[in-house]
Amino acid sequence: MSESPAIQDADLLRRLLRAKDRMDAASHEEWPVGRLAQVSGVSEAHFARSFKQAFGIPPHRYLLTRRIERAMALLRETDLPITDIAFDTGWASLGTFGRTFRDITGNSPSAIRSRGKQAAHELGRVPVCIASAARRPDLTTAVSEKRRQAANGTNEPEQQQEIP
Repeated sequence: MSESPAIQDADLLRRLLRAKDRMDAASHEEWPVGRLAQVSGVSEAHFARSFKQAFGIPPHRYLLTRRIERAMALLRETDLPITDIAFDTGWASLGTFGRTFRDITGNSPSAIRSRGKQAAHELGRVPVCIASAARRPDLTTAVSEKRRQAANGTNEPEQQQEIP
């Protein structure tokens, strides 16, 4: 079985990593696919398809994960107001931040903050890189799909029926 074309092309992978690094360095900024494609030097469609193929998630979902991860760290490690954290991590409104945060993590920002303060002393001997990886939000399902599943009362993705 051969590898996918995006993985085989080392130059394209370097370009995708460049865009991913830019998102990591400035996750609070707006990163539409057009801007990311420009950083990578490829078309928008090719970038979106190749990014998902190379990293397993679409670029927007990756950016949401980074923003939520940064917000969780700020909630645990600082006493900044939640509103400031929302705007500092790139959200345009507090409502969108709170709703998306809850959809992804299953908890409100204030619940994460209070739980983080209680658990801070328990993680004293765990290396920071391990603790960060364990706290990384799992965003393998689109936020809109999670909302649809919650409305239907299911936690499992809807099964596609095959038509004979």
